[in-house]
Amino acid sequence: MGQDFNPEQKRWLEGFLSGATAARSVAAPPAASPAPAGSSGPDAEQAAAQERVLAEGGKLVDQEKWKRAENPLDAYARLRQEAISGAKPKPEDNFRWRYHGLFYVAPAQDSYMCRLRIPNGILRHWQLAGIADIAERLGGGYAHVTTRANLQIREIPPACGPAVVEGLAELGIIVKGAGADNIRNVTGAATAGIDPAELLDTRPHARAWHHHILNCRAMAGLPRKFNVSFDGGGTIPTLEETNDIAFQAVLLERDGEARVLYRLALGGITGHKDFARDTGVVIAPDEAVQLADAIVRVYAAHGDRTNRNRARLKYLLDDWGFERFIAAVEDKFGARLERVSVGELRPHPGHDRLAHVGVHAQRQHGLNWIGLALPAGKLTADEMRALADLAADLGDGDIRLTVWQNLLISGVPDEALAQAKARIEACGLHWTTSVLRAGLVACTGNRGCKFAASDTKGHALAIADHVDARLALDQPVNIHLTGCHHSCAQHYIGDIGLIGAKVAVGEADDQVEGYHLHVGGGFGSKAAIGRLLYADVTADAVPARVEALLRAYLGHRSDAEESFAAFAARTDVETLKQLAEASAT
Repeated sequence: MGQDFNPEQKRWLEGFLSGATAARSVAAPPAASPAPAGSSGPDAEQAAAQERVLAEGGKLVDQEKWKRAENPLDAYARLRQEAISGAKPKPEDNFRWRYHGLFYVAPAQDSYMCRLRIPNGILRHWQLAGIADIAERLGGGYAHVTTRANLQIREIPPACGPAVVEGLAELGIIVKGAGADNIRNVTGAATAGIDPAELLDTRPHARAWHHHILNCRAMAGLPRKFNVSFDGGGTIPTLEETNDIAFQAVLLERDGEARVLYRLALGGITGHKDFARDTGVVIAPDEAVQLADAIVRVYAAHGDRTNRNRARLKYLLDDWGFERFIAAVEDKFGARLERVSVGELRPHPGHDRLAHVGVHAQRQHGLNWIGLALPAGKLTADEMRALADLAADLGDGDIRLTVWQNLLISGVPDEALAQAKARIEACGLHWTTSVLRAGLVACTGNRGCKFAASDTKGHALAIADHVDARLALDQPVNIHLTGCHHSCAQHYIGDIGLIGAKVAVGEADDQVEGYHLHVGGGFGSKAAIGRLLYADVTADAVPARVEALLRAYLGHRSDAEESFAAFAARTDVETLKQLAEASAT
């Protein structure tokens, strides 16, 4: 009785306790009819917003009607019952099942995709090993790292959907609200708590917001999806400015006193060509969750429920203006929010665009994080298990996912680096890569998404293979490939951004996979929306087009330090085309 538990027993106990605690925290209430107007029930605010639209003569979109007919959060029992028979969901149920993390992706695949919730993108080693087991036993045997520092398990037969959801819960991973009209995975700084340059550790705030979402029904059933991000002011970009709510750690120097606060920016949605805009508001970090709650409630009450294309926060801000919106938020928040001028804030020292790959010293003396390069964000079950063992044996046990579709192993001592590198290579992965591959981002593409027009992951690797064999880049270049207008890979912020399209070829106008190619996007202090350079480029021709464009950059940049983004920004579209065409001959 006095003996210590062995590692396997400890892992089982950790998973059991974490899963039990998480499951209790999100237990669904008994099935009930949608709350009528004036109700004090948990869905009253959403019902009141719908009733207001109808009272004003508006027509609710189908998704709002489906929510009224049966609240998706109360539909899990029916999901489970239908899954036993392997039934394929009707459109309204495909929407409802997303509230439970399951996406039916036919016709791309006759299966479900399960989107997880991993606050701040950080997993424990035993959780990653458990995900590998689930993916192998119930899915396609792999997972994708997403641009929200998250994981997706794919190729799940319909009959296995509930088993995946319940298996994840037993690992302490709750997928409630991972899709549809809810708040998506909460992103935070990939190197939170270990970055020598950071102002603030985002982990407690991202986790607090994660648990607030899971435990407050008013945060569900919004007019459309909603993204929130916490940036700690550190080395690796978090891309918080692409979110509906961006909390940006800043150092405020006023009256001889220095305080670390979050600056509030709102309305990011780069697929609609907009970044989150500074509100002038700052907030104490421990009040960020309360402020985010107030923002979501104002949006839920007044966001557009009649037009899905205008249902995001950006459009409410466009209609109301920031002053009116912030006044409504202050009313919900219960206090006036503090304002600052940009001149009172210490400027951000800048990002290291390659710090998510390779070995980097942590703030803890003698420890390091190792960033792995993943091929288009894909991890096999065997790779996941190998990395879980590596994190447990040589690191601090954490696996940190990034918005750059890769992961970090943290807490590796100096003396263990050689062994860690060897183990990474032994499992077929890499801790170093080319400049181009380090900035390669691709959505799922048409192999697994019904909306995508092209095979983005396959074409991303083809671009990398082609260019790396011909050019040696010495400055970071991000290439983003997205399959459709949803822009999951955020093509507008890439140095080179490609959006999938069907391209007509030949006299018969047969259609093949292709892309529209944009240039000059950026993020952080260099935030910019890319400009269209070429339309309707066939997928086969894209690698050579990208090579020519990069050759033009290398041959005509002002000096060896000029970035591609700076080169593109000072060069008009027609000149870029001429330089690229000359470089291709």
